[in-house]
Amino acid sequence: MFFASDNSGPVHPNVLEALTRANEGYAMGYGADALMDRVRDRIRNLFEAPEAAVYLVATGTAANSLALATLANPWDTIFCTPVAHIQEDECNAPEFYSGGAKLTLVGTGDKMTPATLRAAIEGEQTRGVHGPQRGPVSITQVTERGSVHTLDELAALTSVAREYSLPVHLDGARFANALVALGCSPAEMTWKAGVDAVSFGGTKNGLMGAEAVVFFDPAHAWEFELRRKRGAHLFSKHRYLSAQMDAYLEDGLWLEMAEQANDNCTRLAAGLHDAGAEFLNLPQANMIFAALPRRVHQRLKAEGAMYYLQGGPLETGDGGEMLACRLVCDWSIGADQIDRFVELARV
Repeated sequence: MFFASDNSGPVHPNVLEALTRANEGYAMGYGADALMDRVRDRIRNLFEAPEAAVYLVATGTAANSLALATLANPWDTIFCTPVAHIQEDECNAPEFYSGGAKLTLVGTGDKMTPATLRAAIEGEQTRGVHGPQRGPVSITQVTERGSVHTLDELAALTSVAREYSLPVHLDGARFANALVALGCSPAEMTWKAGVDAVSFGGTKNGLMGAEAVVFFDPAHAWEFELRRKRGAHLFSKHRYLSAQMDAYLEDGLWLEMAEQANDNCTRLAAGLHDAGAEFLNLPQANMIFAALPRRVHQRLKAEGAMYYLQGGPLETGDGGEMLACRLVCDWSIGADQIDRFVELARV
């Protein structure tokens, strides 16, 4: 019963087989391998963007930070929500890789609105040389609270950014889960909605460790290549990144895994609803934020369930007190584990 994170699950067997095949013989390094040529073409076709610049790195933090560093000057500020991954979970990596660009937090929740974004933008670049200049807008899809931006919501945010000539970055660590939830195309969720660059995630969706960075304007290509090398994220044996991404895209495996993860979440959410859980928001992809009584959490933890509590303490206090938790489903979790968790969770 492992619901701690989708980056803790196993690598899909197809990906491991692809790595074994890639391990045969020799291949040029640093992204000059034939597999990378195929990956580049596949991603360009997927996004309907034949001129896009496509690169691979091993972590989501590298993808986000290097992409944002390419879009931002050291004296700029990057606009994001207070719960964005780049704010909460990346140890100031965007600031580090950009050479000092700060983060300006927009709104109070996991989704910024056009009004809060405009207010944040207007609040910066007001002090001339003494203050930060306006830089890129970073949107998370799926958000860190499990919400999915609709296409209209994305377009509304990018429209505000365009008013100020600011580029837009999409943190797509759970890109596939959002795409499945919306039932749209990758192009519709990115450049057609006004996004300039996307971190196209794979690690949370069945890969060992591979993320793509896609710039829809190839003018950013050379700077990103320099930043990736200087930042120590250009792999020598790059074919092992290429092999993962190639297998990911083969026959729609990436969508199949995301659909399974989302379906698993739907099954878990339905069971928890029947079990008496209180939902903090509507599950939209593969994450659930819900509250259960302390005694239920104690029972679940005693039976080996793995997930993160967001209230506490677990051990002491009123057994009926509602404590919040986060539950994340990946592609591999079995129905038996979901049903067992629900059985134990009954209030």
